[in-house]
Amino acid sequence: MAREINLVPDIKGDMIKTLKLRNLIFFLCIIVAAVSVGAIFILGVIAGGQRLAIDSKKTTIDNLSAKLDSYSDLNDFLTIKTQLSNLDSTINNKKVLSRTFNILSAIIPTGADKITISELGVDLSSDTPFFAFEAQANAGQPPYIDYSVLDSFKKSMKYMRYDYGTYVDKDGNTIPAYCMIETNTDGAFFIDPDKGRYAYWNINSEGCNPATANADTVSDTSSNSTNTPSATNTNTSSSTASTDSAATTYATEDYSGTQVVKIWRTPQPEWYKENPSTTEPSMTLDGVISNVPHFESACITYSGQVKADKTVKWEENNDTCLLVPGGDNGIVTPESSNGRDASGELVLRFAATINLDPKVYDFNNTHMIALSPSGYYNVTDSYVQIQAMFGERAKDCAKDDAACNSKGEN
Repeated sequence: MAREINLVPDIKGDMIKTLKLRNLIFFLCIIVAAVSVGAIFILGVIAGGQRLAIDSKKTTIDNLSAKLDSYSDLNDFLTIKTQLSNLDSTINNKKVLSRTFNILSAIIPTGADKITISELGVDLSSDTPFFAFEAQANAGQPPYIDYSVLDSFKKSMKYMRYDYGTYVDKDGNTIPAYCMIETNTDGAFFIDPDKGRYAYWNINSEGCNPATANADTVSDTSSNSTNTPSATNTNTSSSTASTDSAATTYATEDYSGTQVVKIWRTPQPEWYKENPSTTEPSMTLDGVISNVPHFESACITYSGQVKADKTVKWEENNDTCLLVPGGDNGIVTPESSNGRDASGELVLRFAATINLDPKVYDFNNTHMIALSPSGYYNVTDSYVQIQAMFGERAKDCAKDDAACNSKGEN
């Protein structure tokens, strides 16, 4: 039997293994070095490309900047751009100062208890707008200096309301605010003594008829169709025949040479029908109105109750939109004194500050109107009539004027 004899010493075997390991490590190092060099080269190419791209863009930017600087109207352009970017914020924060006239018509009494303003200030800069004014209460009859006029004026603040919302067509589409005519040339709201407030819809003006806003122009073939809708004493735009939704017609009337549609701001009792058709005007007992142009109030709600005789008792509610949120606590009268007005009549002079709900001046709250305790039928809301609310400041009582210096009866 053959036998193998290992004549190589153990140390020689270990050396051979070590050499193999060295060669393997050296080979791996060469590979790693090659990969590193390749990576550095690639990164260098990328960095160089980026630098070239940056230099190119910088040159382009410098050229464009120089071109912009050469424009003489650059500052004006930048100013306009800034203003346009702030347009939405400006509109949302815009206040309508002209509403002061309507607010005054609701607040200042013009009946037997007449109050005349001699100086008025309106502050809209704070979160709570307010009136600050000097005035005099007419007390030209016994007991002459009648403080109950001022007390009644202060207590009436809790009954002041306002209302706003949108006008809609018979399909419930919002009519743009600029399309509505709500006051006459004197600034007085349109009022029917028996039926309430109303406004005129300028239906023919561009963009004023929601039903035709998105309608296509009538084609030549459709204009020859025998199915084109028509109506007596109605007005429709030329595009109303293009679609069923745009073919809505409304009865119009003439107002100052313009064809308009009358829209009642106050709901009409005849709109309620027990079994209304799908096309005739209707109003539910919950106050939901359909199939007739009307006013969608953000403040006032209506509800009805059928009585035994089949008639409906309607109720109007406005508990949320308080013109003077604090009621009689929303008015402060820091001083009052006796005096005589320009005609020599005895009056009660006083100063007052009235805090108002900020919503009444907000631009986005359209068709705003202030309501006195008598509600919709306040007829003292024209610019002409408001002039009578202002007058010359009353004079202090003379020392020898016993009637003026007397406190009278409370």
